[in-house]
Amino acid sequence: MANYLGVAIGFFVQFFVVTRYLTQEEIGLTRVMVDAAMLFSSLAQFGTNSSIVKFFPHFSDGRRNHGIFGWSLLLPLVGFVLFALFFLIFRAPLLSVYSENAPMLTDYFYLLPMLTFFSLYTSVFEVNASVLMRITVAKLVREVGIRLFNLAAYLLYGFGLVSIDVFVWLFCGSYGVAMLLNLYYLLRISGFDWGIFKLDRDFLDRNKVKEMLRYSLYMTVMVLAGNIPLFNTLFLGAKTGLALTGVYTIASYVANVVEVPYRSLGAIARPVVAAAVKENNWAEVNRLGRQVSLHQMLVSLLIFYLIWINIDALFSIIPNGKDYVGGVGVVLLLGLSKVVNSSFSIATDILNYSRRYIWGLPFILLLTVSAIVFNSTLIGPMGINGAACATLLAYGVYNLVLLLYVGLRLKVNILSAGQLKMLVIIAVLMLIDGCWIRWVAPVLPLSVIPAAIVKTVLLGSVAILWIYAWRVSATVNDMVRKALHRK
Repeated sequence: MANYLGVAIGFFVQFFVVTRYLTQEEIGLTRVMVDAAMLFSSLAQFGTNSSIVKFFPHFSDGRRNHGIFGWSLLLPLVGFVLFALFFLIFRAPLLSVYSENAPMLTDYFYLLPMLTFFSLYTSVFEVNASVLMRITVAKLVREVGIRLFNLAAYLLYGFGLVSIDVFVWLFCGSYGVAMLLNLYYLLRISGFDWGIFKLDRDFLDRNKVKEMLRYSLYMTVMVLAGNIPLFNTLFLGAKTGLALTGVYTIASYVANVVEVPYRSLGAIARPVVAAAVKENNWAEVNRLGRQVSLHQMLVSLLIFYLIWINIDALFSIIPNGKDYVGGVGVVLLLGLSKVVNSSFSIATDILNYSRRYIWGLPFILLLTVSAIVFNSTLIGPMGINGAACATLLAYGVYNLVLLLYVGLRLKVNILSAGQLKMLVIIAVLMLIDGCWIRWVAPVLPLSVIPAAIVKTVLLGSVAILWIYAWRVSATVNDMVRKALHRK
């Protein structure tokens, strides 16, 4: 619920507040700063968040947690200190990368360590709450709270109540407030016992520490997979400047909506798949993999299609939409990359849960190197579309190689006829939309919004009925029949 509420608030803020009160360059500034902080903080974690989830059952005895939370503070602190040293040593070369095309970023570069620290421990405290089975409030802080704090900063600046310098401080401070709220909540659910952060040295024997460090370092590399989109804005800021990065930011937010269901559906499916892998029930793993992949593709493609057929209407209603309409190509390419990632991410989960999980490392390195190479190659000639294309190609290469490996070594095939049917349906519907734009839209006596509603209802209904009639998913058909039977 927090994810969807956050998306709704974020949609309003990004499209009706940010585009009205901030310039393209200012939008690009905030995006590059946040993405840089997210990238650095995810690396500074040293895989702590994943290791907490994995090892918490080994530390908790129902009464005490034997220092697992202390570990969660210590290891990221070491990572942050190393990042701070890196920042101090290489500050001048880093600034030189952005000084020519993004001079505004260099004015606020000194805030990056602070923003990294806030992002780092906001995430750490959230995971600590989640292993205690109390995730709702922490999720609300991340998905809703930060957006509302940012909204306050946008409005104060938009109405001329604060200067640009104060605005940037308030914007960064939003993440500090979120960090403190998550800390307060964690202490509250533990009875305000600061002792939960005390390392239990008697419990932390050498072998256990080695195992946790080994796993944490492994997950440090694996976390790069989730940060591939961050490379785009960092490359764009350096190569094209903050204004185009701002256009890219607005367009990418539209595309990000495609993968919102993936977060929820994936969280539900992963424990079930992990249990089947643990029991060596590979027939069940195959069945679950195909089911999850099919339904992820079905939902993500439907959302992408509904966004795409309304893309012109969307850019026509947002404030200063003409300044951002150049991001339409980004929505197409990034949206497709989200579909690819959502549809086949279960293959990554299956590999990670198997005894061959260590092979995830070369695949993540392949994804990372591909993203860097494609960004470096394509942004120059293609601009913001090049960054989006780089993401699509990187995920395409990664998933193709991964599917081949999982199929050959683990004998798991997540592809199905239903996915092919879904691709055919969307391809035909895209052609129908093209015909609508050319021949139907010009003769409709409707303004932009009513025309978009009519098209969405008609074409969306065709899509749903076709999916049902062609039996793309037996599960979906059974759910529909049961719902109709109840009525």
